[in-house]
Amino acid sequence: MHEMSYVVKLVNLALKKCEDENIAKVRKLVCEIGEMTGILPEYMVKYYKSGVKDTMLKDSELECIMIPVSAHCESCGAEYTPVKEHDYLCPECGSGLARIVHGREFILKEIIAENE
Repeated sequence: MHEMSYVVKLVNLALKKCEDENIAKVRKLVCEIGEMTGILPEYMVKYYKSGVKDTMLKDSELECIMIPVSAHCESCGAEYTPVKEHDYLCPECGSGLARIVHGREFILKEIIAENE
């Protein structure tokens, strides 16, 4: 249930951004969630209504976009999706030296205002 803490963070960030940009009514929040975060979008959506209760976001909806994991091989430079079948190694050279490029994100990507 750690998703509720992420909902609270997302709501607070959105409320601050709405205040800064003079947005009066929000139709939808769009967030990007990396697969490595362990955050489940269905729980984010489930807890969202509780998180926005009694705020200006109460009539809005939440859309979650999952970002797949991608890695950059430090040995050969290939960018790839680590998979268990290859022991998460680079499929090009077999190296285990990689840097995660995507998959750890938790981003408020967009606030869609009612008048848009």
